[in-house]
Amino acid sequence: MQLNKKIVLVGMMGSGKSTIGYLLSKKLGLKFIDTDHAIENETGERIANIFKFKGEDYFRKIEEKITLKILKSENCIIALGGGSFLNANIRREALSKCITIWLNWNNATILKRISKSKKRPMAFGASNFEMSQMISSRSKMYSLSKFKINCEKISKSMIVKKIVTIYERL
Repeated sequence: MQLNKKIVLVGMMGSGKSTIGYLLSKKLGLKFIDTDHAIENETGERIANIFKFKGEDYFRKIEEKITLKILKSENCIIALGGGSFLNANIRREALSKCITIWLNWNNATILKRISKSKKRPMAFGASNFEMSQMISSRSKMYSLSKFKINCEKISKSMIVKKIVTIYERL
């Protein structure tokens, strides 16, 4: 059963949701929407600045509003922000109306990818231990996705191919 031809990519920051989403959109001929970019475009502010000057609670409210609107789109690939799928309303909408796919990586890979990043406010200043705790906690929610792709040691094109196979089977 195809659910409005919508694929939603979930996973930690640094898991490649934006890159894979873009490549998928080209392969399938569907529109690509990155919710983080949509939030920045709609607010006119960088996410890091929203966190810094207005706080995480303020950001999460904006994120929910904009993401729920995006999830109503049809015929598209959507890359959710790393924390979006933790929101019960966003998760419920994505699970009920979209093909949800978790891009899963080993903790060490994610830590290496996001360490010292200034554009990822949840990671900036956090220790490896704190980040590992966040990854473990978030993974419990990501695991609710309909599909999981273990991305370790496979190429971007192979990840895209696996998602296309899932998409075409539905």
